[in-house]
Amino acid sequence: MLTIHSYKEEFDKSITFLRQDISTLRTGRATPALVEDIPVVAYGTKQPLKAVASISVADAKTINVEPWDKSLINDIDKSIREGNLGFNPVNDGKLIRIPLPELNSERRAELIKVLHNKLESARISIRKIREEVKKQVDAAFKNKEVAEDEKFQMEDDLEKLVKEYNMQIKEIGEKKEVEINTV
Repeated sequence: MLTIHSYKEEFDKSITFLRQDISTLRTGRATPALVEDIPVVAYGTKQPLKAVASISVADAKTINVEPWDKSLINDIDKSIREGNLGFNPVNDGKLIRIPLPELNSERRAELIKVLHNKLESARISIRKIREEVKKQVDAAFKNKEVAEDEKFQMEDDLEKLVKEYNMQIKEIGEKKEVEINTV
C-alpha cells in the first residue's frame, strides 16, 4: 500500500545532506568539519584528511591536525595549503596548526551566496522527490489501487510534507546566515 509518509526517509536524507554540506561553510568559529574532507595523497591514494590524522579544535580560532604517521605531515600541509580555503597552516614537524583568518565583509557575502546556492539545491531535491511521489500516486490511481478521494488526500498530505521540509530548509539557512554574520 502506497503511503506518503513512507517517503519521509527520502526527505530526511535531503535535510541531512544539507546540514552536512553547510557545516563546511566557515563561520567565525573553528570546527573540524572545515578541513576533515580535504583530500590528502597518502600511501599512493587520495584519502580524506580525517582518515590520516587526528583533527581537534585548540580554541575558537585554531584547528590542530596531528598525523598518525608523521611521515605524512608535509603531504598534509601541502594539501591544506592547496585546498583553496584561505588557510595558512603552521607545521612544527609533529603537529599542524591552522589559525583561521578573520572573515571580512566581502568573504561573508561570498559565503552567504554559497549558502543560498546550497539551500536552493536542497529545495530542488525536495521538489524532485515530490514529483516522484506524485508520479507513483498517479500510477496507483490509474491502476485502480487507490480511489479518487484517496489520491487527492495523498496529494494534499504530500504538499503539507513538502511545505514542512521547505520550512526546515529555511530555518537551517537563517540560522547558518546568522552564524556567518556573527563577528
